[in-house]
Amino acid sequence: MMVRYASYLMAAILPLLLFRWFTPDSIGQIDFWLLWLLAMVIVALPMVYAEIALAYRSRQSPVGGMQVLTREADASILWRGFGWLAALVAVVIAALAISGASMGVQGALTEFGIELGLPTFALSAGLIVIAMLLSMLGAGTLPVGFVLMAVGLLFGFFAGHPAWDFVMTEVSLAEWGRAVALALVSVGAGTGIYWYTQYAATATAEQLGHERHQVATGKNNTLRASKYVLPIWGLQLVAGLAALLISGTTLPPLGALFYLVGVLCVSAYLLHYAAEQFKVKFGLIISLVLTLLIGVVLAAALPAQWLVIVLVISSSVAALLLSVFAGWQMKISHLRKSLNFSNEGLYNLWRIAIRILVPLAMVLAAVGWLSEWFS
Repeated sequence: MMVRYASYLMAAILPLLLFRWFTPDSIGQIDFWLLWLLAMVIVALPMVYAEIALAYRSRQSPVGGMQVLTREADASILWRGFGWLAALVAVVIAALAISGASMGVQGALTEFGIELGLPTFALSAGLIVIAMLLSMLGAGTLPVGFVLMAVGLLFGFFAGHPAWDFVMTEVSLAEWGRAVALALVSVGAGTGIYWYTQYAATATAEQLGHERHQVATGKNNTLRASKYVLPIWGLQLVAGLAALLISGTTLPPLGALFYLVGVLCVSAYLLHYAAEQFKVKFGLIISLVLTLLIGVVLAAALPAQWLVIVLVISSSVAALLLSVFAGWQMKISHLRKSLNFSNEGLYNLWRIAIRILVPLAMVLAAVGWLSEWFS
């Protein structure tokens, strides 16, 4: 039953989970947050619409759905790489979250007089294994993870936070790159997570014999994507603003422990999602082992700062693949029917955004990231 609400939980969780890695040194940079809001409108929102449209059209999870859609659009099988890359992005997010939390938990336990005597990479690898075991519970770990993360962050907020000094700074491509990356991870663009949760919710409803979703029978002419997309996007904005308020706070020991357990629960769902995608090709056992191996290698071999770079590159490439495929490869009539906007003008605005604005914004963001990395 919880799978029906997984999309909304993930919309609230992702900004809280990932904001700390992409916010500027000074959270009071007004221009950065204005750029983030712009990126949320012209990049993130069209991307979520694209995911839901492809989910409605394919009626399968991302890996299986891309096989259906490429055949339907008579497109190259190379586009199917989005499904695999999306699963990899989910594992990278889980590895980054656990790697960051493991550093915090060591400090928290030290405050309580407990010394683990483990290097950080070994602790991260062990926590990935625990998260993989929790992934067997599916979406059931999400509400627990959200509550525990929120409690841990509230501990930090009430323990004190830096004074906010809002100023305008010089706008640069590097700043735009951070804003776009933050918008992408805020909405999970490039992960296919909302595509998967929509498919899973529909499949669960069908299995239980509840509410015959029109999308499941192919009769989606009265189902509007906006009724699903806009609440998710609104939650992401609210969660992003909440994450802004707690940016720069230091979690007290007890708060760090609450946050860590919450991160484990959320990461478990991300690993569950990735394993479900790999299962389409490799079967259950191999998919679980493959997901575990990738997660352990990423968490143990790469420091958190490198994982951020891997996440930026992989999520950007996946999101670009999705936008170009939806905008240039899919048939216009198929997407128009799947999105079912209230009028043709809204559909045309979305099509302009997904075909032109999103790729252009992401290319400029890539230039900004490269300039920052090489400087």
